[in-house]
Amino acid sequence: MPRSTPTLVRRTTGRLALTDSPADFTEAWLRNRRLSEHTRAAYRRDITGWLSWCTGRDLDPLGATFLHVNTYARDLESSVDARSGRSLTPATVARKLSALSSWYTFLGRLGVVPANPVSGADRPRVDRDHSATVGLTSDEVDALLAAAEADTGVNALRNRVVLVLLADLGLRVGELVSLDLSDLGYERGHRSVRFVGKGGRARRRALTPGSAYVVDAYLAARSAAEQRPTDQLGGALLVTATGNRLDRHAVFRLVRRLARVADIPAWERLSPHSLRHAFATSARAEGVPLEDVQDAMGHADPRTTRRYDRDRHNLDRDPAYAIWAARARRQS
Repeated sequence: MPRSTPTLVRRTTGRLALTDSPADFTEAWLRNRRLSEHTRAAYRRDITGWLSWCTGRDLDPLGATFLHVNTYARDLESSVDARSGRSLTPATVARKLSALSSWYTFLGRLGVVPANPVSGADRPRVDRDHSATVGLTSDEVDALLAAAEADTGVNALRNRVVLVLLADLGLRVGELVSLDLSDLGYERGHRSVRFVGKGGRARRRALTPGSAYVVDAYLAARSAAEQRPTDQLGGALLVTATGNRLDRHAVFRLVRRLARVADIPAWERLSPHSLRHAFATSARAEGVPLEDVQDAMGHADPRTTRRYDRDRHNLDRDPAYAIWAARARRQS
C-alpha cells in the first residue's frame, strides 16, 4: 500500500504540523497567493496531478528529488490531453512544473522540505516568440462579430456581448465570465468596466461606443424579461437562460459555433484566447504603442505582448523604412 502523504494543519500554538492529508499543503499555498479563481483551480489540478503521480509510485513528495521531477516531466510530455486528443505542449508542461516549483518554494520557506526539487529539473524549452493559440485576422474577427449579430434565439444579445467584449477589449475568458453588473460604471466621461485580472490585480478598461451599445441592449432585454428596472438588476453580467453565471466552457463552445457559421478555417481549434491575440495584433497594426497595448492586456512583461502580436514580423513594419523616409525628407 502506498504510504500517506503528509500535509499542513495548524496547532493551537500557531505552528505548522504534519498530518496525513495532502490537501492542506496546497490550500495553504493557494491562500498565500493573489490568484483568480480560475488560476487557483488550474494550480490545484497541477499539484493534484503531481501528488497522484507520486502516490502511484509509492513516492513521498516531500522526499522527491530533481530526478523524480525529470521523470514526471517526461511522462507529461508523452501524455495526451483528454479534450484535444493531442500531446501536451511544452508550454503546458512548463506551466505545470512552474506551479509545482512555486508549491515547493512555499514548503521550503516553511521548513517542510530542505530544497526545491524542481529547481534542478530539466524543464522543456518554450519558444517565447511563438504561441500555440490559433490566431484570427481582422477580417475573420469582423466575420465572427457579424455571425454573432445575425445570431437568433433567447441568448442572441448575450452572445453579442460576449464576442464584442472579447474582440474590443481582448479580455481573458476568466475575466469575462467573472464580470458582475456592479463592475460596469462611468469614469471621466468614459463608460468603463472593472475586474480582477491575472495575479489578483484590479483592472479597468473603457467600453467603446459599440460595446456599450451592445451591453445596453442586452441589459434592456434582461430588464424586460425579469420585469424590473435595469438599475435594479444584480449578480453576474453574463447569465444563462436559467439565470446562472455563464461559464468559460460555454464561451469556448460559442466562439467555435459562430466561427463555423462564419466559415472561418480551423474553427474547431479556435478559442476565446484567439480573439485576445487578434486584439493585440490589430492594436499594434493601428499604431497603438506597445506599452499601451501591454497595459490594456495586463501583461507584466512587454515580451508577452509582443508574442501576442501576430504581425510583428511583417516586413511592412520594418523600421528601416521609417529611417529611410526620414532621411529622404531631410534631403528634399
